[in-house]
Amino acid sequence: METLIITNEADLKGFIREVIREELTSALSQCRCENRQTDEAVTTRKEIAVYLRISLVTLASWVKRGLPMHKKKKGGRVLFIKSEVLQWVKDNPDLRYKHL
Repeated sequence: METLIITNEADLKGFIREVIREELTSALSQCRCENRQTDEAVTTRKEIAVYLRISLVTLASWVKRGLPMHKKKKGGRVLFIKSEVLQWVKDNPDLRYKHL
């Protein structure tokens, strides 16, 4: 553990400023990574159903069975991240053709 000696108010303010800067930089970099991942291939229910060549009813059934989806806070709009959906379809091959 590091020993910290603060001799005056200016040192204390400088130390606090440095700690806050480090924390904000860390939080901002994590936030940017998360936003990049979700912004790259987000689709609506209709778009993902067309892409997968399934009906909206089948899509709703798959969501009940665990297909990853995300809801926007305003309006409750359901969105899908294409890479997550594709991975789920690959991991669940037994469900793919049950809608036929």
